[in-house]
Amino acid sequence: MFEAVERKGTYAVKLDETKKKFGMDDLLPLWVADMDLASPECVQKAMQKRASHPIYGYTVYPQRYYDAISKWVKKRFDWEIEEEWIVPCYGVVPSINFAIEAYSKEGDGILIQTPLYPPFASSVKHRNRTLLDNTLIYENNAYYIDFEDFEKKAKDAVLFLLCSPHNPTGRVWNKEELERMVAICTMYNVLIISDEIHADIVYTKTHHILGSFEKARNRCIILNAPSKTFNVAGLNTSYAIIPDKKLRKAYNIEQQRSGITNGNPFGIEALISAYEEGEAWLGELKKYLEANITYVSSFIEAHPFPIRTISTEATFLMWLDCRGCGVSQEVLVDFFVHHARLGLNDGLSFGQAGKGFMRLNIGTSKEVLEEAMQRLSCAYKEKI
Repeated sequence: MFEAVERKGTYAVKLDETKKKFGMDDLLPLWVADMDLASPECVQKAMQKRASHPIYGYTVYPQRYYDAISKWVKKRFDWEIEEEWIVPCYGVVPSINFAIEAYSKEGDGILIQTPLYPPFASSVKHRNRTLLDNTLIYENNAYYIDFEDFEKKAKDAVLFLLCSPHNPTGRVWNKEELERMVAICTMYNVLIISDEIHADIVYTKTHHILGSFEKARNRCIILNAPSKTFNVAGLNTSYAIIPDKKLRKAYNIEQQRSGITNGNPFGIEALISAYEEGEAWLGELKKYLEANITYVSSFIEAHPFPIRTISTEATFLMWLDCRGCGVSQEVLVDFFVHHARLGLNDGLSFGQAGKGFMRLNIGTSKEVLEEAMQRLSCAYKEKI
């Protein structure tokens, strides 16, 4: 059912930016967080049907768009939301920036948890806010929240940018962890912006939408999209769920100021078809991705690499602990690029807490991953 699709000639960032990023293009690109797997057939058919109409003009968000989101959230996460809470958006990263502008001013403290998807920190810095880093604790091959430090930093923050599930570590925050973060943020009047774009790709644990917690409902903004789930990131269609009327108004004002308010006709069709008809496909996708994760973990464990795989509870991204290699980050990256000929994300790009780590995208075919592991094995043998 799933196999890697040839992406040459489609202007794919993962391919066309490879030489610019790594200095060479003779490598397997396993970095950008989209998949090499085809979107579900229901999405393809919806896109083809829309493309058959010869006009692609300005497009409104129809009732089916709102209904599809509401029903998906209810069915998948058991959270009943109201239509007026849904704010159509261009993308999760732009929404993070709009939220920073809407709910803070220059110099304000904004809390994040590294290692973390780079646009969180860069968005804070670009808007001249003060970055407060509640660095996650890495212990016994797993990540935990340093709550003592979290509370200390929360005292100086006005916003908390939560990544749930967490990218790049693959952690799924449990109910107790989320409730404790909400309690601390409530105590110090910190608003929570929760990026939940990977919420659908969770394996053995349960994802809890932050807005479903009663104490968080009127002090949070939930950001999500079908982008990662159904591999439609290039269609720039996402949404915010903002239950609180005042917060919703402030966000809308900032988004309107940006001028990015028009709907993408193809993105709208993709979201509707995916949420209405894509659930069975998603179930099969998760099984496939989980098998890929198991394969990579087993391969690395069976070979004498000084590399450890972190338990991946969610996402199609694996976080590799390479600190046992005993080399600098520069040498580590050079090994993967010029010796193994693999294009992974440099862990240091996720903050200082990512030093000694690399991020691997397993959203591809098993055949590609087999080739990647063979390259890693051969390169390691040559180096020793």
